[in-house]
Amino acid sequence: QVQLVESGGGLVQAGGSLRLSCAASRTMFSFNTMGWYRQFPGKQRELVARITRGGTTNYSDSVKDRFTISGDNAENTVYLQMNNLKPEDTAVYYCNANINSANGLSYVYWGQGTQVTVSS
Repeated sequence: QVQLVESGGGLVQAGGSLRLSCAASRTMFSFNTMGWYRQFPGKQRELVARITRGGTTNYSDSVKDRFTISGDNAENTVYLQMNNLKPEDTAVYYCNANINSANGLSYVYWGQGTQVTVSS
């Protein structure tokens, strides 16, 4: 079983920065991708940023040029640096990890979520 433990959420003023961390219970090399999603009240989770095992990243258009995803293989931790935060970034942020196994099955893991609140 994989555990993902998030930290770093909180309250910040618009224009400020936060860094989210997601510590995995196993080596990041075991995951095909790791990423961050967010969920607004009453909405489905949406992708914020994702990083592949090879280091390729992609971002949603709404956070591009403001957020940066990175990974520390030695610490088995993925980070989301969020700069120039806006009130519309207020949401619960979830860490995500995916494994595509050799038998063709895909496994998806989620963290418990961390609240990010941006005040205007």
